[in-house]
Amino acid sequence: MAAHARLPLRFPKNLLLIRNHKLVHTDAAAKEPAYPPIVPSLTAKSKSAILRKAQEQIQKINAAPIQEKIGLITRVQREKFVVYPQTYARNPDRWYQHFTKTAYIPGLPEKFSMGSGEAAEQESPPTFAVPGIENDAFADIRSMVNRLILQEHQMTKKRKLFLYREQELVMGPFLRNLVKGLTYSLGKYNPLLLLSSLDLSPSVHYYWRRGQRTIPKGHRKGHLEPSRFQIDDRPHSQIRINKQLPQFTPMEASYDAEVPEVKYAPNLMPLFRRQYINHIFTGSKVSDPACYGHTQFHLVPDRYHRNRIARLKQSDQVELFLRANGLASLFAWTGAQATYQGFWNHHDVTRPFVSQAVITDGQFFSFFCYQLNTLALSVETDANNPRKNLLWGTESFRLYESVQDSQVVGLNDDVIKLLVQFLLNQP
Repeated sequence: MAAHARLPLRFPKNLLLIRNHKLVHTDAAAKEPAYPPIVPSLTAKSKSAILRKAQEQIQKINAAPIQEKIGLITRVQREKFVVYPQTYARNPDRWYQHFTKTAYIPGLPEKFSMGSGEAAEQESPPTFAVPGIENDAFADIRSMVNRLILQEHQMTKKRKLFLYREQELVMGPFLRNLVKGLTYSLGKYNPLLLLSSLDLSPSVHYYWRRGQRTIPKGHRKGHLEPSRFQIDDRPHSQIRINKQLPQFTPMEASYDAEVPEVKYAPNLMPLFRRQYINHIFTGSKVSDPACYGHTQFHLVPDRYHRNRIARLKQSDQVELFLRANGLASLFAWTGAQATYQGFWNHHDVTRPFVSQAVITDGQFFSFFCYQLNTLALSVETDANNPRKNLLWGTESFRLYESVQDSQVVGLNDDVIKLLVQFLLNQP
């Protein structure tokens, strides 16, 4: 019987492995899938289904026209924190900086260089020339301001004022006439003012999300929901133009700015939650060609007047109140302008939006400039967003000392020059 020959179990080293060979007939051609991809159900309650519904809602909002987009953004009406630009809360500026992701920069941008920016009670603002207008034109503006002060204090007979309405009945007409006179006088030097819209006592609203909270009770107890905020502002007057103001600084310059972080709940400020319709409004309709903001003017009411706050021994809160007022008002105004251009939380701005504000009680003036660099403020969109909004501001400057014997004592030309510079700002 013949012996069986055994094959060696080891392959020779010079034999190439079959798996390294690429055979032409084994290469499968790329085929398109015959069936659509499997996606989570829109009626399920899983996390993937909730994520899919959120993504489709975002795509729907991005594809919608402006008017419909604002309706979709503000459609869900749940309890929200109402942010008041003028508030009694202590140190409100830090809270408002956190809510709006805004960094505060003392002083004004370079085009409005103000020097050291000391308080008006201690030192007046430094003197500087106004580029772009003639000396005779500035003299006419100065005489107009002098005449308006005398008109409201001595030349106009007024009935006995109601309690807490002196600012409204005395300083309100003065500020209104001042804004109209400056706009008319400077229309020759700033053509945008000739085509601008002046709104008296307009309504400005803005709604946004920032941060999140854990629901403490109810059938959704323990769930996370975004913190919602609403600003309902009522400036004394505002100027809208049909061209956007130039940026004060590039967006990239805001990356290193510092924004205070407040780890406490907003109701400890205190802020209160209310449920009513969500508003986004610049003071005009979407179709208005004057859709960009130029300058807002705010009048400090009697209950927040610096003399009353001094009587309450809270003089240290005067400048913080003014800063919070300028921040909240300008954020709401620029945010609404950006929304009118199609930007929102999940579609961040591609260019800065700039506006200015003047806050006064009739005698002291504060100046603020705001640059909106981002609207991505929610938890989902703010994770890797280095942009920050920027606010420039001065402390209060006194326009005049007093009125004696039909004469304005101590009229400050530098405050008038700064008012002129604000209104001469143009692209």
